[in-house]
Amino acid sequence: MSWTDTDTPLAAIRAELQAFNAERDWSQYHSPRNLAMAVSAEAGELLALYLWSADGGPQPPVATRTTKVEEEAADVLISLLNLCNAAGIDLAAAVERKLLANAERYPVEASRGRLEKYTELKTR
Repeated sequence: MSWTDTDTPLAAIRAELQAFNAERDWSQYHSPRNLAMAVSAEAGELLALYLWSADGGPQPPVATRTTKVEEEAADVLISLLNLCNAAGIDLAAAVERKLLANAERYPVEASRGRLEKYTELKTR
């Protein structure tokens, strides 16, 4: 099954989100620019929950933040799906294309276990 099929979980979430927004007449606020800022703001809220975490310590550093991490991750996805809708982007298709491009940029034999960017990898 392709990610771009209409009966995938992502397609169902997208349809539910569009209906939710339509019921509230929120499309008037959903310009790509505003939604790109919303993605950034929500990602910042998610990131803030990990602030001052020790690399070897609990993630997030305060146990009571775990539920908030879930909520902020959902907010990031909701904002991203709203952005894709407003910008006419089929996110599932874009992800498929990006995975194919990344597979070419990062061949397993050159990138497995490595942190370098594809422009820094030595390919054989």
